[in-house]
Amino acid sequence: MRARKFARTHPSYAETVTMRRTGLREQKKLATREALRAAALRLALERGPDNVRVDDIAEAAGVSPRTYNNYFSSREQAIVAAVAGEREARVAAAVADRPADVGLADAVIEAIVDQYTVPDASGRDALLLITTRPALRDAFVETTTAIEHPLTDAIAERLGDGDPHTARVLAASVAAAVRVALEQWLQTTASSSTTSGLVVPSGSLPDLLRTTLAPLTPALDAAEQRALRRRHQ
Repeated sequence: MRARKFARTHPSYAETVTMRRTGLREQKKLATREALRAAALRLALERGPDNVRVDDIAEAAGVSPRTYNNYFSSREQAIVAAVAGEREARVAAAVADRPADVGLADAVIEAIVDQYTVPDASGRDALLLITTRPALRDAFVETTTAIEHPLTDAIAERLGDGDPHTARVLAASVAAAVRVALEQWLQTTASSSTTSGLVVPSGSLPDLLRTTLAPLTPALDAAEQRALRRRHQ
């Protein structure tokens, strides 16, 4: 009787427990993903990417190869994830966090540039490693596809737009522009060689990103103006 009374007077109790468990599971998944990508990058830097196996990464992260396959489909994907991290979520959060008086185009471009700026030496070492292997370069470029869905939600929230297609098309266009910038930045024909023989991408990635994103500014501005007119009608 007490249990039934408790359930009636606290209808959200079971939901709260479920949310807590779900939250713990998600934290564990994030921790496992972080351990795998950190191990992948460390081993790749120490041994060279060609000398790293999936089993090695799994063992270094303290998980089974089967668990590894739940997170990454290749060693290249795991190595690149150490650089890309959860960039797509950070980009979307940065757009959502920009003040309301900052235009949508500026919010999107600055969020992209900020998140693709390498802050420290370890990140530069990782990017240097990526430029030396075509498979790693391809995997790095492919990470741009993950931007689309989180950015769609962030743009839709800023526009307050009932039309789901506008935000999605804009987000997909942004992802394509980022891909073009990365491909150009990573082209070995536009690279220079260091004294150690490693290939270093030439040019500034932030500048390339601004250049490839610039043609999207009119579309982002127009979508924002339409949203403003709807709100004032």
